[in-house]
Amino acid sequence: MAAHPNRLAQESSPYLLQHAHNPVDWYPWGQEALERAQRERKPIIVSIGYAACHWCHVMERESFENLQVAAVMNAQFVCIKVDREERPDVDQVYMDALHAMGVQGGWPLNVFLTPDAKPFYGGTYFPSGNWLSLLTSIGRGYAGEYRAELNASAEQFVQVLQASELDKYRAPDTTAGVSDEQFKLLVYNLAAKFDREQGGLNRAPKFPMPSIWRFLLQAHAVSGSPAILAQLNLTLRNMAWGGLYDQVGGGFARYSVDEQWLVPHFEKMLYDNGQLLSLYAEAYQVTADPLYRHVVYDTVGFLSRELTSPEGGFYSSLDADSEGEEGKFYVWTMDELREVLGTEAELAAAYYQCTAEGNWEHGVNILHRSTPDAAFAQAHQLPPEVLAEQAQGWRQKLLVARAARVRPALDDKILTGWNALALQGLLDAYRAFAEPQFLALALRNARFLRTHLCTDQGLHRNYKNGRATIPAFLEDYALLIQAYLSLYEATFAEEWLREADRLKAYVLDHFLDSQENLFFFTADNGETLIARKKELFDNVIPASNSVMARNLHRLGLHLENGQYLELAATMLQQVLPLVVHEPQSMANWAGLYTTLLRPAAEIAIVGPEAEDFRKELSRRYLPHAVVSGGSAGSSLPLLQDRTARNGQTTIYVCFNRACQQPVHSVAEALAQL
Repeated sequence: MAAHPNRLAQESSPYLLQHAHNPVDWYPWGQEALERAQRERKPIIVSIGYAACHWCHVMERESFENLQVAAVMNAQFVCIKVDREERPDVDQVYMDALHAMGVQGGWPLNVFLTPDAKPFYGGTYFPSGNWLSLLTSIGRGYAGEYRAELNASAEQFVQVLQASELDKYRAPDTTAGVSDEQFKLLVYNLAAKFDREQGGLNRAPKFPMPSIWRFLLQAHAVSGSPAILAQLNLTLRNMAWGGLYDQVGGGFARYSVDEQWLVPHFEKMLYDNGQLLSLYAEAYQVTADPLYRHVVYDTVGFLSRELTSPEGGFYSSLDADSEGEEGKFYVWTMDELREVLGTEAELAAAYYQCTAEGNWEHGVNILHRSTPDAAFAQAHQLPPEVLAEQAQGWRQKLLVARAARVRPALDDKILTGWNALALQGLLDAYRAFAEPQFLALALRNARFLRTHLCTDQGLHRNYKNGRATIPAFLEDYALLIQAYLSLYEATFAEEWLREADRLKAYVLDHFLDSQENLFFFTADNGETLIARKKELFDNVIPASNSVMARNLHRLGLHLENGQYLELAATMLQQVLPLVVHEPQSMANWAGLYTTLLRPAAEIAIVGPEAEDFRKELSRRYLPHAVVSGGSAGSSLPLLQDRTARNGQTTIYVCFNRACQQPVHSVAEALAQL
């Protein structure tokens, strides 16, 4: 460890602060480091990771805390540390560079740059000996006879990086439109990737990928296919039964390393849990499965208990490790179960598939399940309600016992886009269950974001210790617009619709590429990197372009703005062949495809009981509808000239600006839908 902290000690990111006492002379990303590299004509090392990244910690211990390694890095390079969660723009550019080099990506991401920030070599995790050899080789090569060759290589990679994503990935045929036949092909191509035994996609490690399963819900709403619903339920049930889900405290880990969803990589990310709230809440609306309700309530409990700041923001993640061991906080031996649960330990062990030998490594158990509660109760000759009460008691006792353990590290920075995903999840949960606590948490978070991360000049990306320091990216704008639209529909408070429209105007002004009718990830008034990228592919977090396209469609319906609707359709058209042929990577786009298959419903509720009608209507899964409401006299387009007929609350259901007969009950409106 360094006797004195390096420059990272002045940063707010927990990941950067973890490296503040390394003997490496780290800089944060910024002009100071880049100008020094150019002044001294030294190559740059950019090392990118995040606080919950296990192998980032390993490489730090092995290499960045090693005095010999640090001496070489400091002598021959300018060394920059980046938190990929704070600076996804920098991460995106250099991850794409790694792919251009033919290397599979991942974190830690370590890339070597010329003094003008152009990449010429890179990789992910390097063991200490390999890293030292690489440093020595590149340092000598760049200082000596290979500099011109490495600079030329960097120029070639920059040309690849600066090429349009649309040109790189778009299939030649973009003339076909949205159609039922192409939709069937889309679903068929996605189904070819399914794991029919365990759910999810047929590969390991297994990530939850909420966008894929939320698309399946939409596809089922259009098709009514029992096979689609069966695959969805198989996936959601096994994720909720597996070790991926925290059976004691609620919330999901980032992924499972195996195909059975048993062994998680134990870090918990806000962005996963926000989206999984949405998924399980919507699935409950369709199936009324009590397991899904349990998951939603306990995951909200986890977010409220472990990831909520005193001001109402949501923290970013919990680490996988505690006391230097991955998963130690979450696993149990049989002796520990007996100590906590006493005479009930044997039944609890059967319920959670625990054994004396352990179901994981080193004699420990990952709590998981394999049968429905009804089947377990029958097998053990218990009334179902008795089992439910006992299981709740086990969870409470284990949660109390676990709270006495050394906790995993908390990444306590607050990110706008990730908070917006959690806000959206809470709103979807509120719609499904009408639970006042869910709306209270959502409103508190929305007000926090508006107060601390929104300015007249745009959004900020991050917040910590009273400071917001990084301008927001398209991801932040798109996800917050989405959440504010949903907050309007959940409350009928017009301020949130107006706020969404205001943010949309900023995005159109500063992010739109009018040549390609898609949005850049970075604003035109922000920092200039060596390439300005666009996000096309939906990953664990949906692509910011797909979210923005869906926002424009919803805003177009709410505000009766044909230009927004047209731009949304044009954006989808640009990537249509990819959506049909690679739907596993375009699932949020596929959701928009599904929406455009049929005219969307525009629902207006006017009258004294508008709030009650909204709650009743919201309990139904209505993925292809926008809902507006309030009292008569609103200036919103969907409410103009709409009255409460005969003083009774009235529901207007319209499609393509053609309206059905006004009705006075939710049941009648649902019949029209």
